[in-house]
Amino acid sequence: MSAQAQAQGGTPGGRTFPDDFVWGTATAAYQIEGAAAEGGRGPSIWDTYSHTPGRTLGGDTGDVADDHYHRWEEDVEHLARLGVDAYRLSISWPRVQPGGRGELNAEGVAFYVRLLDALIARGIRPVVTLYHWDLPQELEDAGGWANRETAYAFAEYARHMARELGERVDTWTTLNEPWCSAYLGYGSGVHAPGRTEPEAALRAVHHLNLAHGLASAAVRDVLGEGTSTSVTLNLHVVRPEDPERDALAVRRIEALANGAFLGPMLEGAYPQDLLDTTAAVSDWSFVQPGDLELVRQPISVLGVNYYSPVTVRLFDGTGERSEDDGHGASAHTPWIGVQDVEFVQVPGPRTAMGWGIDATGMSELLVSLAKRYPDVPLMVTENGAAFDDEVTVEADGTRRVHDPRRVAYLHDHVAAVGDARDAGADVRGYFAWSLMDNFEWGYGYSRRFGLLHVDYGTLERTWKDSAHWYRRLAATGTLPAVTDVDPQP
Repeated sequence: MSAQAQAQGGTPGGRTFPDDFVWGTATAAYQIEGAAAEGGRGPSIWDTYSHTPGRTLGGDTGDVADDHYHRWEEDVEHLARLGVDAYRLSISWPRVQPGGRGELNAEGVAFYVRLLDALIARGIRPVVTLYHWDLPQELEDAGGWANRETAYAFAEYARHMARELGERVDTWTTLNEPWCSAYLGYGSGVHAPGRTEPEAALRAVHHLNLAHGLASAAVRDVLGEGTSTSVTLNLHVVRPEDPERDALAVRRIEALANGAFLGPMLEGAYPQDLLDTTAAVSDWSFVQPGDLELVRQPISVLGVNYYSPVTVRLFDGTGERSEDDGHGASAHTPWIGVQDVEFVQVPGPRTAMGWGIDATGMSELLVSLAKRYPDVPLMVTENGAAFDDEVTVEADGTRRVHDPRRVAYLHDHVAAVGDARDAGADVRGYFAWSLMDNFEWGYGYSRRFGLLHVDYGTLERTWKDSAHWYRRLAATGTLPAVTDVDPQP
């Protein structure tokens, strides 16, 4: 029985995870902080992009977002009440180094020092992402991720953060979802900086990989070889509509989606399928001698973001090509070099993002990674669902948000993590996306992923039923029933 059905019938959970399994939740700086022009912060590509008419739904920007910059103490208390072991946050590069190079902004650094110290004081381990898409605008003006020098600027920034934040950080994550930064930012243009230049997108792929390697080495150089380092990838679960007919389609998409990052980072080479697929766009001569040795650095854990699988088939050239890949509408494709593959919409429930709900993809992905890289521990660093939520007021005046579909989604996907562990995958933790509703990039404030509801008029935080459910999970390590959502004292 699926969790969607369990949500109605109350079938208990019961799966238990080990005591050292890490339960966490996650956010990103531009999505929650606000204070875009305060405290010495410089502009990022997302400031520029969101202020460009027509780029975001409703013209929404991250100028205020959740106002976490001013309300961080309240948000830390919510984290403490949730009882999570760890909190995954990102540093706003333009807040601590406004131009992306040169002198640090002391006020910006001090903000993160206070935040990390408060988390540690409450027993919450900070997992810090150095780059969650908010490139300083000055670096984009110089070419952005299509410019090799950006990778070296990133390494300098990482070195600065290692010195300033030091051992406060439990795990250093270099990049979040470089697939999105490269292909959506420079290919399809649905993310900042909004460029639609296929060859630049491939350059961005390589320079992001180089940035990961250089930054990992810089952090370990400052803090020691035993420092926990990581990278977070949104690896695609790619399924063929017809296993025999569409095997080539799967290979091409997997090469662009997964091999472009796993290959150099963990194997020291770009897959031949990737080079062949993109040969008409680039000869990859921007990969310089020695680069792949720099990219391939030891990592302590591989961060895995999973939301939904995709189904593909070879396009026969008739009719309009289906492009149900879940990555936003654009006249330009993020799938560089691929003209003969289409993404097929499969039946079944979907989130408010239009993403299909299929928890089996989670276990499929984790098990496949464990088989391919048996010595690399895994961490689910993002997983969650957007639904349309409403606040109701109970008879006693209590504000509640009943979100059974999100609870069901989380239940099924946590269970899938357990299935992967049973199958031998070394999965060491799970981070729910997101702590609270926030600025959802091109969708503005129209999509709600949070465990906490945010009223964007008042900025009041309200716990959803999913937060109460997740609190039980974090406290016990045992999967609660999907109906176990009543507030705890």
